[in-house]
Parts: sequence; C-alpha cells; structure tokens
Amino acid sequence: MNKMAAAIAQLAEPGEQEEAADLGIFKMDDEPIPPRGWLLGNVFCRSYLSSIIADGGAGKTALRIAQCLSLATGRELTGEHVFKRCRVLLISLEDDMNELRRRVRAAQKHHGVDTSELGDWLFLSTPGAKAGKLMRSDNSGRLVTGAMAAALEEGIEKHKIDFVCLDPFVKTHAVDENSNNHIDSVMQLLSDMASKHDIAIDVPHHVNKMGGATGDANRGRGASAMKNAARLVYTLTAMSTEEANTFIVKEGERRQLVRVDSGKVNLAPASAAKWFKLVGVELDNTSEDYPNGDNVHTVEPWFPPDIWEGLDVPMQNHILDDIEAGMDFGVRYSAHNSATEKAAWKVIQKHVPDTDEDTAKKVIATWVKSKLLFHSEYDDPVDRKPRKGLYVDDAKRPK
Repeated sequence: MNKMAAAIAQLAEPGEQEEAADLGIFKMDDEPIPPRGWLLGNVFCRSYLSSIIADGGAGKTALRIAQCLSLATGRELTGEHVFKRCRVLLISLEDDMNELRRRVRAAQKHHGVDTSELGDWLFLSTPGAKAGKLMRSDNSGRLVTGAMAAALEEGIEKHKIDFVCLDPFVKTHAVDENSNNHIDSVMQLLSDMASKHDIAIDVPHHVNKMGGATGDANRGRGASAMKNAARLVYTLTAMSTEEANTFIVKEGERRQLVRVDSGKVNLAPASAAKWFKLVGVELDNTSEDYPNGDNVHTVEPWFPPDIWEGLDVPMQNHILDDIEAGMDFGVRYSAHNSATEKAAWKVIQKHVPDTDEDTAKKVIATWVKSKLLFHSEYDDPVDRKPRKGLYVDDAKRPK
C-alpha cells in the first residue's frame, strides 16, 4: 500500500467504531523551541497551509508564479523577503503544459531569471484529469482519499520539495464544497501532509458570487472550513476608483494595479496593503500564423507615491474633516495658489508637521483633481460678499 494511502485512513461512517487514538500528550520542558519556518515574507511558512482569494483573472496566479520564482531562485522578485531558497512544486490544475510554460516564461523574462538558475529548484505539473483528486466520495457517499494524495506525496519525497502550490483549490477535490465537514477533511489531509514533510502548502481560491471587501477571508467560495483551516489567508483585489484618486493613478494604470490584504486581521487601509502591478510581457514566440506572438501577464511590486507618507486613511479623513468645518467665523479654506491665510495645504501641516509645503500642496491639488475637494460659492461672513470656498465630497472620501 502506498505511504500516503496508509497514512491517511478513510473517514469512518457515522456510528462506526474508530480505532483507538493517541493524543500524544506531553509535558512542557526547557528545551530550545525552533522558530517558525517562514519561507517568503509572512506569506508561506513550513507546516502551514496558505491561500489567496481573488476573482478569476484578477492576477492571483501571476502573483503566485512570481512568488514561486522568488523561492526557487532565492531572489526577492516580489519585494518580499526570501528566508530560504526552496525547492518548489507548482501544480496547475486549470492550465495545460504550454500555458503554464508561457506564464512562467513571462515571469522569467520580466524578472531576468534564466532557466539555468531554476535547475532542480522549480518543478511544474499540469496533470489534468488523470491526477484524480485529493479526496472524493465513493459510490456510497463516503469520503475516501483520492489518487492525487498519493501522487502528491510521492512527488514531494522524490524531489525533496519545500513548497507546494495547488492552483486552484476547487480543482483538488471532488467533495461538496459547501459542506464544512467535507472541506475540513480535505484541508486536514493537506495540513497533515504539510506537517509530516515540514513543508508549506498553498491553495489559491476563487471568490464567492457575493464578492466581499478587501481583507475579508469570508469572500472565498464554498464552506468556511477552508479559510478556517488555512493559517495564512490573503485577498487580492483590483484597485478601486477611490484608491486611484487618492494615489493619483490614471484609469488605464488603475486596471493593472492590485492590492493584497491579510484575511486573518481586521480590514486594513489602502496604504497598509501590499500593492502589485500586472505587467504584460511579450514572449517573442512569433510564427508565420501568429506574427504577434503572445503577451502574458506577470507582476512586480508597486508602491504608492511618496506624497502620502504619514497620511494613512484615518489621517486623511481627519484633515478633510477640518477642511469641511472651515475656519473661524464661517470663512472657508481655498485651494488656489494665491491663497495665504485661507490656504488649505496648511491644514495638512497642522496634522502632519513634518510635511513640507510643496508636498502638502500636491496632496490638495490631487484631491481637487479627483473632485474629492471642490470650490463652491458661499457668503463670506467677514467680507460680507460672495466668495468661492473649499468643500468636501463625502462620497469620494478615501476608505
């Protein structure tokens, strides 16, 4: 019997007597405790399951491929720290061999990774239906371990793998994805495998029909047992129009920018997210029939403009509150370059004293350009005549 098949027993039917279990009870001691085996930033860690949840076509596979190359080369291609160069097994359950090769080649070309660097560090697989599933239901509806489980363990042992990416999770099993009991069994199988071999296992996941907010791990499709079992869950979301206005990003570029948030903490502000840019790469694989060849996406790190340093979303809204409240006696602020006492940029320096005048003016100009701030006529109670004053469009506030 294969090792994996022997190690993972079939689940008992309700009411059936299970074999005696060993809880492995132990007493605390003073022996040194090994640190957690982080592999890449705070994204992948030995003995733990991870996932990234995103819409189809949003860029999660492009990100994971770039991260796999980072681990396989030991180079920080995605701006995330590589703790240890790793042997990587990337299993694509949606693409065929040539499509996966295109995706990996695009990332290689953009990040300057020669195939000779990968050697025995990066292993690829596009098994299709012949790989079977990690877990399935038999004819009686009972959950049983599938053929993929044994094949996966064999590959891990043969190639001394440190990190496995199974993309996407929904293709790894043939159980009821809305059943917490069923999905928990699949995740437990993977968790046991990760612990047994001291490896990190990642299962990218699709969002449900309802979508969800950034950093919301509950946006994943199917049973919540999936995100509950994974210890490192992230969401990937396209940049919103409001965020583009905040960061002075044009609409064309906005569509290429995505943010990654932790799904295991409270919602994070835009400035605290990790940002990546989807980049189209020409593969130079032209032919007589296809003279243009292929253009395939990969990712690179992207950082918001420096003018927002020290201005997280709560601080921006404090400043906007002051601008909306106006000055003493009902006088309103102004964004005009000629403004002195009424200059709105001074409100920024009031809240963030280290901000220089030029930067503060750029922030105000950005808000005016996005129409978050706008001038409207009001009756100046001091001069007793109509003037233009600055107001805040609450609907366009940063969130």
